Amino acid sequence: MASRAVDVEQANGGDRLFARIGAFLAAHHLSPDPAHYAFAYQVLASPDGLVARRVAAITDGGVRLTTQDIRSLGGVAIAGAPVSGGGSGGVGDDMSLTGDVDAHQALIERMMCQLDGFDDTMRIVHAEANDFGRDLQRSADTMRDMGAEAGVEAITKLTVDMIDRVHHAEAKLDQALRESDELRTALDEARGSARTDPLTDLPNRRAFDEAFAALHRDTPVTVAICDIDHFKSVNDNFGHAVGDRVIRMVAQTLASEKGMMVARYGGEEFALLFEDTPLDAAALVIERARQTIADRRPRVRETGEAIGTVSFSAGVAEGRVGEGRAALMARADAALYRAKDQGRARTITG
Repeated sequence: MASRAVDVEQANGGDRLFARIGAFLAAHHLSPDPAHYAFAYQVLASPDGLVARRVAAITDGGVRLTTQDIRSLGGVAIAGAPVSGGGSGGVGDDMSLTGDVDAHQALIERMMCQLDGFDDTMRIVHAEANDFGRDLQRSADTMRDMGAEAGVEAITKLTVDMIDRVHHAEAKLDQALRESDELRTALDEARGSARTDPLTDLPNRRAFDEAFAALHRDTPVTVAICDIDHFKSVNDNFGHAVGDRVIRMVAQTLASEKGMMVARYGGEEFALLFEDTPLDAAALVIERARQTIADRRPRVRETGEAIGTVSFSAGVAEGRVGEGRAALMARADAALYRAKDQGRARTITG
């Protein structure tokens, strides 16, 4: 009986690892290829190993692994393979960008070809317009020297030929415009994937920093940093797949509040950006979200096991005249650490 219990426990552990591998592939848009499974297994089966630690460092802040990252870590990356959970887009599956270096390089090459195509089309249209002007001038010279009747046939032939040229040029321009629309869609997707956290679909650290930098210097700003309490124990006790769900739950709750930008800033940490919102009002918004999360009783989906109360600590800081982003974020971070020191599950202003 003891041996059977061990077998069951090992089987359950294998199922959990398999689920985590699937979640890992989906989060990084890797295809279900044996080489990708092998790399994910190496990362997840040995979380304290060198490869796992380097992956954690690379992906901190919601950054997605690239094929170059995987190869640099000794893995095999299958470039161009279908991605997990992927679908067809307006530009075809080969251009559904995932932040992968190879995919972005392909997009750059396609854009260069598109520019070359536009250049060729414009040269053709320009040359044909010049040819038509010269032919028309010759016909006018003929009419002047030999009489109108002598030039009518030439002009008629020239007009028919020019209409054919115009139709040909219009067809090339239509094709160029369609390709331009597809390329614009691909560029928009690439821009979005570079600024979106793949796990939560929130803006990532880069998007947050860019949004902050884009604000007018006189805009009143309040920022907050929220960090999930005891998150490592969630991963240790229930696995990384459950940890990912906890991160998504917190992300969705914060994002449901209005009047602020919410970004996944790194690991289990979120950054919030308020415009024209006083310090106390921002703290109230965060406290409302924190209480909503604390009132929930999450369970492991597969087993029904209670996870326990999920909480986060938050530090909030209001911008000062002439203060830069780095200094403001440092004050919010210091307030966050005071919240941790005072027992967690609370919001501290600083």
